[in-house]
Amino acid sequence: MHKLQWIQHKIFKRIDLVRESNVWRATGKKLVFTNGCFDILHHGHLDLLARAADLGNILILGLNTDASVQRIKGIDRPVTNEQDRAFQAASLLCVDAVCLFDEDTPEELIKLLRPDVLVKGGDYTLDSIVGADFVQSYGGRVEIIPFVEGYSTSSLIDRIKRL
Repeated sequence: MHKLQWIQHKIFKRIDLVRESNVWRATGKKLVFTNGCFDILHHGHLDLLARAADLGNILILGLNTDASVQRIKGIDRPVTNEQDRAFQAASLLCVDAVCLFDEDTPEELIKLLRPDVLVKGGDYTLDSIVGADFVQSYGGRVEIIPFVEGYSTSSLIDRIKRL
């Protein structure tokens, strides 16, 4: 498979990802799930994804659609459209699957995928992580990865605007 095909092969429609996740699980793979906008990829994002990938065998990234990002972050976001963000994320070696979701939270996707490990960044607490109770209800783990100081998309956008 050519590199471009390999990247595109990692971007899934929801139904196909559910099917593939069942195959991975049936072959003994530990599924890790995280989600977010991942608008302008930076060191903090890459650190989170690499650490998340280390918690299992398959890292699945739920990616907010453009409409979802706008509802959450405002009309000026995202800076990078959903197709480009999905392609960028799928290009990363540590990411095994990317799936767009249009809801404001990934709860429905989490319930469909039933990951072994649910991961969020350091700005979350256990009680604020969507899907945490569900994942723990069947014996799954919830992990909070500390932030890498000095990196955020919002601060990066602010710096660019000041230039």
